[in-house]
Amino acid sequence: MSFGAPMFLWLLPVIGGIIIFDATLRSHRQRKLNRFIPPALQARMGLIPQKNLRLLQHILLYSAWLLIGFSLSRPQWGFTWRDAQREGLDLMVMVDTSNSMRADDFKPTRLQRAKWGIEELVSELTGDRIGLIAFAGEGVLQCPFTLDYGAFLMNTQDLFPGIVPTGGTDLEAAFNTALKSFDAESEADKVILLITDGESHQGNLDDTIQKLQQQNIRVFAVGVGTPEGSLIPMDPSANAFLKNRSQEVVKSALNEEILKKLAASTDGLYVKANPRDFGVTELITEGLKPLKRSQLDSERVKEMEDRFQIFLGAGLLCLLLEVLAPLPAYGLRKRRKA
Repeated sequence: MSFGAPMFLWLLPVIGGIIIFDATLRSHRQRKLNRFIPPALQARMGLIPQKNLRLLQHILLYSAWLLIGFSLSRPQWGFTWRDAQREGLDLMVMVDTSNSMRADDFKPTRLQRAKWGIEELVSELTGDRIGLIAFAGEGVLQCPFTLDYGAFLMNTQDLFPGIVPTGGTDLEAAFNTALKSFDAESEADKVILLITDGESHQGNLDDTIQKLQQQNIRVFAVGVGTPEGSLIPMDPSANAFLKNRSQEVVKSALNEEILKKLAASTDGLYVKANPRDFGVTELITEGLKPLKRSQLDSERVKEMEDRFQIFLGAGLLCLLLEVLAPLPAYGLRKRRKA
């Protein structure tokens, strides 16, 4: 058995707690009643049948609550196959993993905040192929284009400063790696999501922009960091910071100019992230949503069969019986009076 909405399963222990609490109160009231009226006298007064009737009503009512609460979690078993037509675009995510991404003006670090932003973005994707490139002094393909978002996120979580052994920030090399990954025959829009602080870039970006324009690849750039900048911790426990060749402490700041140029030259989008908002909503609504998605090959999709109707129907039946339960006893009392 599986569940289409497992988040509602928390209702079951809550309802169970209510049942236990109510049963305890009823037991306490019954003990108090027995102190004043002996059970034999209660039977002669007709209180015992009424007590049993109330117990039956409570059982029906609580059963209804449990069954209806369980049905909200959409229990499923069995499945059918159907052909699903997919539409999507190609989105290559390029993440800066140079030492400047260790800076903590975005807590805990720029790179960690970028990884959280990517996870938030992926949760909004449906049918788009996505890939991952880590770059510093060169670009390294960490995950080719895939529809397996779980595998993509695993590769994203493994990113760390230094995963690319070549130091520096060579944007041209990173873009060349990305350009080789796209399918030239695809009719879908092609997008590169560049996540970086834009600092100390190397390479000839004019040639890179020309290649991007020729292949109709848009650049959505996300600037991570603050204009004021931050020192770059190398060993927080030892209070050690990154130094240049002159043994001077390096301060890293966001360089928006190059990111805005890349976005504007490719009909893309520039988003300035901040520590509380990575800009995912803007990327989706103003960037990805309006783009063209190509018709991809159909695939067979397994669909689980919902069975919540069984439990919902049983719960409603218990509610109906709870309402009707007093009627036979009421009819019996009327006949005895006659």
